Amino acid sequence: MKFVDRTRETASLQAIQKQSLEHAQFTVLTGRRRIGKTSLVFHAYKDLPFLYFFVSKKSESELCTAYQQEISTKLGIPMLGRVTRFADIFEYIMQLSKQQPITLFVDEFQEFMRINASVYSDMQRIWDINKEEAHINLIVGGSVQTMIHQIFENKKEPLYNRQTSMIRLKKFPPSILKEILANHNPNYTSEDLLALYSFTGGVAKYVELLMDKGATTKEKMIETIIQPDSVFLSEGKNLLIEEFGKDYGVYFSILTAIASGHSQRRQIEDIIGKEIGGYLTMLEDTYGLITKHKPLFATTNSNVRYRLDDNFLIFWFRFIFKYNYMLEIDAFDALRQIIKRDYETFTGKMLENYFKEKLAEEQQFTQIDNWWSRNGETEIDIIAINELTKQAVFYEVKRQPKELVPTALETHVNEFLIATRQLKKYSISHLGLSMQDM
Repeated sequence: MKFVDRTRETASLQAIQKQSLEHAQFTVLTGRRRIGKTSLVFHAYKDLPFLYFFVSKKSESELCTAYQQEISTKLGIPMLGRVTRFADIFEYIMQLSKQQPITLFVDEFQEFMRINASVYSDMQRIWDINKEEAHINLIVGGSVQTMIHQIFENKKEPLYNRQTSMIRLKKFPPSILKEILANHNPNYTSEDLLALYSFTGGVAKYVELLMDKGATTKEKMIETIIQPDSVFLSEGKNLLIEEFGKDYGVYFSILTAIASGHSQRRQIEDIIGKEIGGYLTMLEDTYGLITKHKPLFATTNSNVRYRLDDNFLIFWFRFIFKYNYMLEIDAFDALRQIIKRDYETFTGKMLENYFKEKLAEEQQFTQIDNWWSRNGETEIDIIAINELTKQAVFYEVKRQPKELVPTALETHVNEFLIATRQLKKYSISHLGLSMQDM
C-alpha cells in the first residue's frame, strides 16, 4: 500500500529539519504501535540522508556496532575503534553536528530503559552541553506509552522537558479510510467500509496488511484476519503484555468485559469478581486505553460508563481473546461463524463512533457527545453542538434507514432538554444516519 495522508505531520517534520540548521531540535514522535511512526519519518525525509538507529532488544555494545556501521555508511565517516556505550556515539554525533547538519532518528527509544537506563541521563548531559552550537535534528520514536510518558513527562527523569517538539501520531480518519479502500476496490460497499473501520480502527499497519492481501470486502477481511498464520491473532498480546506486566490477566479480563458491552464499573466487577477501581484508573490515566464518560452536561460521576477507545482492541478482546480456546484447537471456521453471527451487534456501536469521527473531521461543531438517562432506558446516539452559531443537532444512528424512527428520537430529545436545560437558546434539529450516509 502506498503512503497516504500525514500531510500535516510530514510538513511539521520538514519544518523542524529546517529549523535544526539554525538551532538544535529534539522531537518526540509517539503513538500506539503499528500507527506508522517509522514510515512517516522515512517519507518526510525521503530526499534527505539521515541516520536511523533502531533500539532492538540486544546488548548496548551490539547496538553500538550497528550504529557505527550506520554512521560509516550514511556519512562516510568511520568512527575509530570499537564503541560499546551509546553515550559515546551520541556525543560523537552532537560534536559532528557542529560542523555539518545531521538528522538522527532513534526508533523504539524507550527500549534503552531495559538495556541501560543511564543512557537518558548521559543524553541529558550531552544535549545540555552541546545544543547551543549543534545543528542536529534529533527525533526519538516510541510506542510504549507508559515508558515515553515517564521519560519525557516525569519531572524526576533526566530528559524531562528536553524535547523541543512533540508529535502524537493518530489513526487514519474516515475520509482517508474511504480513499484507501476506493483505491483498492472502487466498487466497495458501505458494509466493506464499516468492516475496515471496525477491524482496524484506522491503524495504518492493519489497513496495509488487509489491502496488500486483497482483503477489501467484509468477507475477505474476516477470512484474512482469522487464519492460522495471521498476525492479527497475537497482536493484542504483543501490544499489551509488555505494558501490563504480571497483572496482564486482570487487565485483559477488564478489557474483555468492556469490549463485550459491559461499560459500568458494577457490571465489570460482577464479571471479574473483585474490586477494580485501581485497575480502571491505571487503564485510563497511565495506559490511556479507556476513557470515563458521563452523559452530556452531567455534573456528577454517578452515571459513568467506561469505553475502550481502540477499535482493533475492541474487536480483538471481543472475539479473538474471548474465544482463544477455539484457536488453540484450530477451530478457525467456527470463530469466523461467531464473528459473522455477532457482526451486526458489534458494528452497531462502531457505526456510531464512525459518524462521531466523521462529524469531528468536518469541523462543523465545537462539541460532539452522547447522552443517556439515569436509568439507562433512554439514549441519544450523537449530540453535535456549535457554540458559536447556537445550533444543536441530535442524531439517531442505525445500520439501515428503515430502522430509523424519527418520532422516537424526538421523544428522546424532549426528555434530554427537560433533564439538562442547557440548550434553551439553541436551534434544535433531529437527523437520522445510516450506512447510506457513510
